[in-house]
Amino acid sequence: MPTIDAIDARILLALSDDARLAGVEIAQRLGLSRNTVQSHLARLESGGFLAAIDRRVIPRALGYPLTAFVSALADQHRLAEIEIALTTIPEVVEVHGVAGESDVMIQIVARDADDLYRIAGVILATPGIQRTEVALSMREMVAYRTRPLLEKTAAPRD
Repeated sequence: MPTIDAIDARILLALSDDARLAGVEIAQRLGLSRNTVQSHLARLESGGFLAAIDRRVIPRALGYPLTAFVSALADQHRLAEIEIALTTIPEVVEVHGVAGESDVMIQIVARDADDLYRIAGVILATPGIQRTEVALSMREMVAYRTRPLLEKTAAPRD
């Protein structure tokens, strides 16, 4: 699988600083040709290297100040069905299949405690979900980030 190289990382860092930069401006800032920047951006976009823009929207701004994590024990034969069902719940913002005590880790957002209770109930009622445990996030300590990885990738290798 292709990976992000140092030039890609430098381009993404420039966009991280100012997402409105045009290819020409990125090229000028980084000392690259416009064609180099355009070809790297096209490869990043077509290769599925960039997440959807909605990942940058903060749920609190949409009226969902609570974040919780639901760990679920699931019927292993129904994981595909569970995955599809969870995508129909708007408050489910991320789902991971995990190894350990649970099978699925579900990040959800809620408007208040009653809403959290309702959403947890919808998840528990999902066919194939056998048991759930809810952990309320009290404070986000480190937000989702890739900048340190981009900086490491962009740095010259010794």
